[in-house]
Formats: sequence, structure tokens, C-alpha cells
Amino acid sequence: MTIKIRGIEFQDNLDNDMGLEFYNLSHRFGYQSPNWPYFEDVKIERIHYMAKSGVLSQRITTSMHNTTHIDAPAHVVAGTPFINEVPLPHFFGTGIVVSIPKKKWEPITYDDLEKAAGKVVRPGDVVIVNTGWHHIYEDNEDYFARAPGFVSSAGHWFVEKKVKVVGHDTQANDHPLATAIGPQRNGPLLPHLKEEYFEWSGGRDWKDDFPEWEPVHRILFNNGILGIENVGGDLDKVTGKRVTFAFFPWNWDRGDGCIIRLVAMIDKRGAYRIESGESF
Repeated sequence: MTIKIRGIEFQDNLDNDMGLEFYNLSHRFGYQSPNWPYFEDVKIERIHYMAKSGVLSQRITTSMHNTTHIDAPAHVVAGTPFINEVPLPHFFGTGIVVSIPKKKWEPITYDDLEKAAGKVVRPGDVVIVNTGWHHIYEDNEDYFARAPGFVSSAGHWFVEKKVKVVGHDTQANDHPLATAIGPQRNGPLLPHLKEEYFEWSGGRDWKDDFPEWEPVHRILFNNGILGIENVGGDLDKVTGKRVTFAFFPWNWDRGDGCIIRLVAMIDKRGAYRIESGESF
């Protein structure tokens, strides 16, 4: 089946000659895309445009930690691999999307992961966690500052299960209050949250509940596991399924991470095969 987009025909995502279904799991990137509280805004300039030059050519200024992106270990842990040093098989493979619904500031723990995926996860899997938080992805405090998040025990679960890559529909591989948003290194970026957390938690100090800076980042990265942040798009459509993922970053020398187009693929007929590499 083909579809027309601006007068040009393309094969459809869900009905094409390969017999594969493609699902976009990435949020949009571009003008005023939602951003971490202290990052510079994305800038897009048209260097050439149709009325001027007869072609369209744009220049982009951005952090690579905008929208759906993957972190390299070097992002947080000094002396570990940059994005171009990570072997290519790390950016492709099978895995699962699991539902772990969470509300404001709730932790995602070892027990949560074991209950949701302990019987289905396989060594080498890509594991994407759907908390439901992607539904409020926008330029607001709730998404970036009041999200649920992984705590240390979750990081240890991923290591124990020998997971290849971790993804989730929240703002960081850690709970937001274990980052600079809260009382951790370079923070607090949003100091008014201290009193809000005190009231929400029934009188606990956020420094006592989040004594470590980005512990899950460090657990994952020191064990060769990469993290995909801000997963979204058609995430709900593949939740509860085993699928194939592709999410290749740029070949960026000494890159700390990269914006990606995270795609889930399903082969219902089981008939499509990657070429064998035979000479022609």
C-alpha cells in the first residue's frame, strides 16, 4: 500500500512490500521542542531557502540531549566509551516494551521490573519501560521535574538480567531528584521543589531520600548498558509486545550521546530476512 505525502507516494508504515510494521517511538525534534531546565533552546536557521536559492538548507544548534536520545557512557562516567566507540550491534536488536504505570515522583524499582518483565526478559534484550509519562511530554515542570524514575535497585536489575539497552518515557535514566533538578551536583535547578517534596513525602528531606548523584546512570554505564531517554510516539501501540528495535546515532567522534529516531518493527508473517551478504 502506498500513501501520498505532499503529492509524493511512499510505502505505508504498516502495509509495505517488506511485510513489516514500523512504529515511531520518538518525540518530535525542532522548533521549541521541550528541553531540560538549563539547556539552551534549539536554534534552526534556513541558510538557503526556495525563494532565495532554489534549495532548502538548514543549520541546527542543539544539545544532543534534546527529545528522544541515547546517552553514551562518557556522558556521565569519565574514561568510558564515547558514542562512536560503542559497537553497532548495540543499536539494533530484539526486546520488549513493558508497562509500569507510575505517578508523580514514584520510584521504579527492582521489584517493579521483576514483576513486569522478570519472566519474559532475555539476555541481550532492549527493554523499554512505559510509565505513561510520555503523555504529558511538553515544555512544563511536571514532565521534567515531577516524573517517576529509576532508583538504584532498578539499575542492578538491568545488570543482573544482562540487558543491552534501557529506554523509558521519562526525562532521565535516574529519578529527577537524583539529578541536578534536585539537590544533586550542579543543582538544585528548581529549588522550590524542596518544600514541595517535603510536603508530598510526609516530612522527608530530599537529600536523605536521594543521597547519590545519578546512581542509575553510573550503574548502567559502568556495565556497558546504554540509556534512551524521552521515549514517546506510538509507545502504547507496542507495549506488552516483543519487537525489533533500531536506533542508530551519528558516527560522532567523542560524542556524549545523540538524538535518535527510535523505531520498533514487527514482522507478523515472519517472512522478511536480512540479506546474507552473498556476492552478486
